[in-house]
Amino acid sequence: MKVQGKHWRTIWLHDDGASVGILDQTQLPHRFETATLTNLADAAKAIQTMQVRGAPLIGATAAYGVALAMGAGASDAALEEAHRVLLATRPTAINLRWALDDMAAHLRAVPEAERAATAYARAAAIANADVAQNEAIAKHGLGLFEAAQRGGAAPLNVLTHCNAGWLATVDWGTALAPIYLAHESGLPIHVWVDETRPRNQGASLTAWELGQHGVPHTVIVDNAGGHLMQSGEVNLCIVGSDRTTANGDVCNKIGTYLKALAATDNGVPFYVAVPGTSIDWTMGDGVGRIPIEERDGAEVASMTGLDEKGALATIRLTPAASPVRNLAFDVTPARLVTGLITERGVAKASRQGLAALYPEHYPKEPAG
Repeated sequence: MKVQGKHWRTIWLHDDGASVGILDQTQLPHRFETATLTNLADAAKAIQTMQVRGAPLIGATAAYGVALAMGAGASDAALEEAHRVLLATRPTAINLRWALDDMAAHLRAVPEAERAATAYARAAAIANADVAQNEAIAKHGLGLFEAAQRGGAAPLNVLTHCNAGWLATVDWGTALAPIYLAHESGLPIHVWVDETRPRNQGASLTAWELGQHGVPHTVIVDNAGGHLMQSGEVNLCIVGSDRTTANGDVCNKIGTYLKALAATDNGVPFYVAVPGTSIDWTMGDGVGRIPIEERDGAEVASMTGLDEKGALATIRLTPAASPVRNLAFDVTPARLVTGLITERGVAKASRQGLAALYPEHYPKEPAG
């Protein structure tokens, strides 16, 4: 997508054919900076510290992390160590495990002497496939937006939570992909952007990228969504997913479940944009089963922004003696999800709905 009119991806291979460039998302929205990954430790740190974040981008970064590791040594032990180190960085997003397992399967099939070149080629393929998947999600989602807008002159008011835009993927995004395509197609659209405490990925990342692309939007506090739905100011909700289970349960940034409850109570369609790589086909349902990441309480107790002199400053928000629990994700049951927008089409949030689009992941019932 675009930054100051220039096209960017969130991750790329440098001209040296070895090191990997990323956008440093910890600096946004106040500074636009890139960083370079040169080894396995750099890639693991980038994921752990959220220089890169969003399930699809975490997967692509992990793939390049394996490639960086293979460049330093391509033995079976080195491959296993890269898989172990990267898998331990964040527990919730399923793309991480998927990408690492994919890389391992491809690399074990070739001699050690060919593994580094194979790893870089496969990481590039994973990144390019992510872009294609997200563009397909954009096209399927656009049809839903057009139906909801019904050709009227008033803007379609869409509410989203967290950041599921191009910053969360290699390009395009998941939940924001149909929004970008709608905007480029001339469909009048306006986005309500949840701030998404505690890390403010909505207020800092979604608002920033929508602004860069010229999409009309308004930042709101997390608890304003229900009121806007009651007031008829939201036509539909769309969010992303870090892990969707085989029955259609959706794990996403903390607070998504509350938005789905409000949407259901007010008859507002609640869609989830999810590529097949973010679906955990091994898990039958998600409530109480998906591992929920808990992060440092400092993310809740403090906030970083610009001071009156334009310098970055971190301030404490809570009493120093007050304990903090920082849950990063929650699970929205499939019954609250209107539909899953995938690269293969729109599915009902159910085992049957997903099986219709991804039959290869669902064993057929025995005859008789």
